[in-house]
Amino acid sequence: MNLTRVFKATCLSLLLVGGLAQQAFAQTAAAIPRLSSGKPDLNGVWEFPYVPDMSAKGNGKNQTGAGPLPYTAAGKLNMDRYDAAKGDYTGACLPFGHVRSMNSPNPVQFFQTDKAFAYLFEVNTWHHAFKIGGKNDIYDQPASWYGNSHGEWSGDTFVVTTGNYNGKTRLDTAGHPHSNKLTVTEKFTLRDANSLDYEVTINDPIYYSAPWSNKRIFTRMKGELGLLEYACEENNRGLWEGRIKPPDYTNWHTYKDGE
Repeated sequence: MNLTRVFKATCLSLLLVGGLAQQAFAQTAAAIPRLSSGKPDLNGVWEFPYVPDMSAKGNGKNQTGAGPLPYTAAGKLNMDRYDAAKGDYTGACLPFGHVRSMNSPNPVQFFQTDKAFAYLFEVNTWHHAFKIGGKNDIYDQPASWYGNSHGEWSGDTFVVTTGNYNGKTRLDTAGHPHSNKLTVTEKFTLRDANSLDYEVTINDPIYYSAPWSNKRIFTRMKGELGLLEYACEENNRGLWEGRIKPPDYTNWHTYKDGE
């Protein structure tokens, strides 16, 4: 056996494989749309799976949930006593909140520049806008239904950190609770021009003993239909006929401030 020939052939094969891998990576990187600054371009209308239960394992495409959640004692008590039939805030047309809007069956439109980003939800046409880069001042603003967000880039992944929620919403239709100490981290990574990986991490030390995550895939809406009109009226028939009850915020939480 000619060892020199074998060595040369092996080296050539490794160089060829490495070159093909670099070429494939370059083609993938070039395939995603970018702003003139070079940052991935997330602008557009995106559809995503309805996620009524963030803990559900899902099928890997629609969602990959966390499984059984790491409740604290307060979190388990809150979840155990939740009964939407006795009053859910969405039935009273109050804002769904950040995470629950992302879990809805309705699409979202992203508006992006190099310095700012915004979500426009089809759900009741609510919106959420924030800056990219600079000082993270989410706790310098008043608490709100959708919290206050700050965006930054980690390579080609857009990372959004949100906190300072008012604590009056729930994470999903199943009713998983969160407190006003919740911090949400979202990661958006384009797979190609028409799909992106989305990962959301829930960190709430009041109701969960450890952070947990949910993953899913967003797809760009085809055609030019865009977002549709959406309205929820406080005097809707279900509310005034008594089938829907407004939430009892006096007993909403299972902890006290300062605990």
